[in-house]
Amino acid sequence: MTLLRDNDLATAFDRAAPAYDRLTAANPGYHADLRRSARRLALPDGGAGLRVLDLGCGTGSSTRALLDAAPRARITAVDASAGMLRRALAKTWPDNVRFLHLTAEEVAAAAGEAPYDAVFAAYLFRNVTDPDDVLTSVRALLRPGGRLAVHEYSLSGSPVHRALWNAVCRGVIIPAGTLTGDRALYRHLRRSVLDFDTAPAFAARLARAGFTGVRTLPVAGWQTGVVHTFLARGGRTDAAAAR
Repeated sequence: MTLLRDNDLATAFDRAAPAYDRLTAANPGYHADLRRSARRLALPDGGAGLRVLDLGCGTGSSTRALLDAAPRARITAVDASAGMLRRALAKTWPDNVRFLHLTAEEVAAAAGEAPYDAVFAAYLFRNVTDPDDVLTSVRALLRPGGRLAVHEYSLSGSPVHRALWNAVCRGVIIPAGTLTGDRALYRHLRRSVLDFDTAPAFAARLARAGFTGVRTLPVAGWQTGVVHTFLARGGRTDAAAAR
């Protein structure tokens, strides 16, 4: 299967949006793992005085995880799918959360809130055409020393975890997606994980992009070895920040 990209992928997410929350709710640990990754940003004082970007917010599950971890932060949540954003906006949010319809590549050009103190990106980097370009943009959006947490389907590299992912997709995810959403999107999900970086490879990609202190942490439950949290520090150089 050819992976969905750009407008085709956004359209598939639009079609799947009405059922998306029901599907993720059926995934054991989905929301708990998002909250765990958001907490791993370790933002001080509940995020008071901090600006945080939720890059690829979808229907708002990652935004809610960030809000739980940093209830006093100013959170800007962006996504390329208008349908997913409509689902997010239909929920109740405090005044310190706002949503914008932007692709990951467009965020840097609309950086009214930048520099950000932290960026959270959940299930994003498999779905962008050029992960290195987006990482460069993210680094530019962060203040010097700013924090990045990436929560992503990135297999450990073990054949056991690859086989587990294939089995779950064929037995659960694709059939459920066929009944309640867009089959093409869930076939894309399977293929995108298989084709994406392993966890060590993505950690190396972060380091090549100029991020420091890169760490890879597992999640719990059946997704151990399938989903990881990547933590790093980045931001503009002092010279860039001064311009």
